[in-house]
Amino acid sequence: MIVREKDNPELFTRVQEQNLLRQYDLLTNCIELALLRGPEAFDKYTLWALNLTAVANITQFGGRYRKEPIYVGSHLPPHFNEVDNWMDRFISTIQENWYVWTPTELAAYGLWRLNWIHPFIEGNGRTARAACYYLLCARSGALLHGRKIVPERIRENRGGYESALIAADRAWEDGHLDFIEMEYFLAELLQAQLEDEGLSYEGSSSI
Repeated sequence: MIVREKDNPELFTRVQEQNLLRQYDLLTNCIELALLRGPEAFDKYTLWALNLTAVANITQFGGRYRKEPIYVGSHLPPHFNEVDNWMDRFISTIQENWYVWTPTELAAYGLWRLNWIHPFIEGNGRTARAACYYLLCARSGALLHGRKIVPERIRENRGGYESALIAADRAWEDGHLDFIEMEYFLAELLQAQLEDEGLSYEGSSSI
């Protein structure tokens, strides 16, 4: 059973918020596993689980790759028949560069590339932000402290976020893998998180 926003906006919003809290709990478990297992812990099953949790009770297609076209503003994601291949390549790139790229480089690539592929029907942004934080923490070797975590800061800075996505998209269209603007963007947000009195995450619609 699902709730649609147009039918019951208040309940829809409440379900979304509760889903995000559950997704954060799941995310911390995933990070703990990654700290033990390293790069091989980052796989499609982790992403499926994070997506399913984020969209539970608001869509019937959570936790699986899309099988239909999707449009995101001026960006046209890959055809749905290509999603599996693109996601395999995405995960391989993360694993192969785990010890090559810095935490912010790895997270920046993950955040941009998941948005570029847009593999799910619903909850792509929430899943990409969760994956981004997973990569930041796992590659840094710890669940990072701070009262307001990076995913929430991304949501509060949509302008910088969208600008960095567009810059990486344009570089890719020109035949280059360049997500440095996204890396700088995340580095600033992470620094702000770590300087936020060192307090633990308090819970909100942050992912």
